[in-house]
Amino acid sequence: MAAMAPDELERYLHQHIPLSAAMAVKVLSADPACVLLRAPLAPNINHRDTVFGGSASALSILAAWCLLHQRLRAEGLDSRLVIQRNTMEYEQPIAGAFQARSALLEPLQWPRFTQMLTRKGKARIAVESVLMDDGGAPAGRLVGEFVALAAGLHA
Repeated sequence: MAAMAPDELERYLHQHIPLSAAMAVKVLSADPACVLLRAPLAPNINHRDTVFGGSASALSILAAWCLLHQRLRAEGLDSRLVIQRNTMEYEQPIAGAFQARSALLEPLQWPRFTQMLTRKGKARIAVESVLMDDGGAPAGRLVGEFVALAAGLHA
């Protein structure tokens, strides 16, 4: 099964994770190494006319989740993917549209992750998302640990 094209992934997000539609999330790019998402300020604004921290965190988690979803799908691994824990650092406020770019925290762990999922039906892996303003300047960082459960298993 091939990875989803950016527009297909965006439709999937909006249909299956309604918050992504409410935030007006756009998938700018999606490949096995990196997923880049963008959201406008208007539906994500706070009382200071900057991006609401919850929206920044949500976009970062969505980017990380999408990366794993894409990779698992490309390898034909049917699983339920959930976040177990995360840390978010906010380095500066963002006064406009914002982006999150995700990548595996330790790419060399991927083969072990997929092997554990196949053999044990459960595996964990860490993903990093860099939060940026629309010009690409870093504004924060999320590190999330995700758990994949083989189809039929529940968290």
